[in-house]
Formats: sequence, structure tokens, C-alpha cells
Amino acid sequence: MHHKPAVLKSNRMRKEEIRITVYNYSKPEELPEGAARLITQAQKATKNAWSPYSGYSVGAALELTNGEIICGTNQENIAFPSGICAERVALFYANSKYPGMAIKRMALAAFTNNQFVEKPVFPCGNCRQALLEHENRVKSPVEVIMYGNSAIKVIKQISDLLPLPFDYEFGN
Repeated sequence: MHHKPAVLKSNRMRKEEIRITVYNYSKPEELPEGAARLITQAQKATKNAWSPYSGYSVGAALELTNGEIICGTNQENIAFPSGICAERVALFYANSKYPGMAIKRMALAAFTNNQFVEKPVFPCGNCRQALLEHENRVKSPVEVIMYGNSAIKVIKQISDLLPLPFDYEFGN
């Protein structure tokens, strides 16, 4: 004997759809001016990563609104999770050296098994949260260019990577 599951109806439930826009490119030359150069900087940065445990080297290159480029790399630690991601290394250094300076855009690249990854590399949740707080603090969107050999994805602001954030408005 089959029983149909009960369907509960509620007049209080409201559906909300969140949409983001992602720009897709096949190669760096298709990107807007300066973005390909930032990818190259992120790729070079992967050589300075400390990733003996995962073998996954990530480079981040930030372009500040003053034109300065700051790079960061992932730094692993045998006492996991004591390491830190490339995005936050670059972000925290930029915030220390240039307090209050907005980031115009950031490029990410990852290298493993003697090659750059095929699919774009995306920031982890911790990095998304840290980048969103920077974006909110300086009141300027941060474009993120996520590089992969076979595809490049670009978002125009961090909130597209973290649409339901924990932020200063939480609880208000």
C-alpha cells in the first residue's frame, strides 16, 4: 500500500529568487584592458605559494584604485587549518599598506600537477566574507577574475559570490 506524503501549505511562505551575472571568457586576451595583465601576475604569484601538503598553489593579484598591484599566495601549515588563502594574504597586506584604499579588481589562478587548473578557481567562503567586508567598508565593488586554462569567469562585485552575507546589517 502506497501513502502519499502530506503536503503542507502555508500562506506565509514567499519565494525569492536571487540572480547573479557571471561573465565568461575563453582566453585572457578577450578580457577588458589590464585584466589579462592581472591574471599573469596571479599566475606568477603561484610560484611563491607554500603548498607542500595539498600541492595546490594559488596566486591572487589585486589592483588597487591607485594602480598598485599586490600579490598574495596560499600559505599552508602542517597544523591545519593554521594556513591562509592567497586572497586574504593579498587583501590583508593591501589593507595594511594602504588603509581604506579600494580594490578595483582581483585575479586568481591555481597551479597543480605541473599546470594551471582547467576550470576557474573560486574563493572559499572565508575569503568571500573577508572580501565582502572590504567592499562594504570602502563602498566600492571589487571585480573578481577567476582563471582556468579552459575558461575564465568574472563577477563585478563580491556580493555576487556571497548573495546572502553575514554583514553589519545582520540583525537590524
